[in-house]
Amino acid sequence: MKVKLSKRSKPDFQSEFLAGILKANADPSIVTFAGGNPNAESFPVKAMNAAADKVLKENGVMALQYSGTQGYLPLRQFISERYKKMDLTVDPSEIIITNGSQQALDLFSSVMLDPGDSVLVENPTYLAALQTFHLYDPEVVPIALREDGIDVQQLETAIREKKPQFMYLIPNFQNPTGLTYSEEVREKAAAVFRKSDVIVLEDNPYGDLRFSGEAGHSFAWYLGEQCCLLGTFSKIVSPGMRVGWIVCKQREILDKMLTYKATMDLHTNMFGQMVLYQYLKDNDLDEHLEKARQLYKRKAEYMIACIEKHFPEGCSCTKPEGGMFLWVTLPEGLRGVDIQRASVKKGIAVCAGDPFYEYERNVPHLRLNFSNGTDEQIDRGMRIVGEVIREQMKQ
Repeated sequence: MKVKLSKRSKPDFQSEFLAGILKANADPSIVTFAGGNPNAESFPVKAMNAAADKVLKENGVMALQYSGTQGYLPLRQFISERYKKMDLTVDPSEIIITNGSQQALDLFSSVMLDPGDSVLVENPTYLAALQTFHLYDPEVVPIALREDGIDVQQLETAIREKKPQFMYLIPNFQNPTGLTYSEEVREKAAAVFRKSDVIVLEDNPYGDLRFSGEAGHSFAWYLGEQCCLLGTFSKIVSPGMRVGWIVCKQREILDKMLTYKATMDLHTNMFGQMVLYQYLKDNDLDEHLEKARQLYKRKAEYMIACIEKHFPEGCSCTKPEGGMFLWVTLPEGLRGVDIQRASVKKGIAVCAGDPFYEYERNVPHLRLNFSNGTDEQIDRGMRIVGEVIREQMKQ
């Protein structure tokens, strides 16, 4: 039997890398720094167990029944209140609860993109965002990412020449680089966006994980309804629950996303939403976050120290102010893909920089996740990767 598959089902470059990352995560014999895993020490297992028990005892029928597409209202109200800490006014009616922010990327793309439309991204950017955009066959236009944020002049040129539907960006502890936009770049970029019809899709999965420096304004603070916001509980409470959200103040876009989501899955897991809300109601999220920040600060500093100890001269890495990742630049002539392949043979998984770019290949970069490993794993992992780098330098 010969089966004809759609063009959309064809695996792309990012999909192949993502499959490799997930495979490494699932292999207990491999120590992985390739994924985006929160540290299991931060998971509130006992408190979540108590929340689940309470939901089933007090509201079990509702938790186990079908529900509305937009999401559990008390949870949307909780998210709405949290935005006040960012000096933003968000109404619960402007929020859709999604199966992780990954689904929110898909919902937004399905409404905004036709084949051939342009979408702007940071260069490099989140690999699974590229993977999602590719499903809708747009022209992906990368904008250079500097140490203090996107290249504003390049942004202005791209908007003028490409007339994009939207730009996707991660201004806080960017994935994959760990970099954060300066307030000056945010302000200048917002001024460019304000003169256009381009919608900004701001992803902020790591914003609550700042462990040093000062927080900058969201693009929504500058742009209002011209900016849509992605958020998730995956990095701050539990990735396994798959609860994220999108904020959209433009009713036409919001309604279209709700229609598409109803077709896709009817609604996000109601039991998970209710248990998560019960946990948030009964516990102090800020206290939980402070513990995570202190843990990640120590992990980041320890990994950087191990890199400086074990990697050869010519290597450098970013010094993130929060989040979960840092970005390694290798000595001239080396390729991240070669380091990745050689390291995994020695039981250490790292992620080459290639899948975070739309066009560049064989780049001299690695993305490392500092949040998840034990101190012993980080030290041993960086020692082995350092040995691999030295071996590659001799070839």
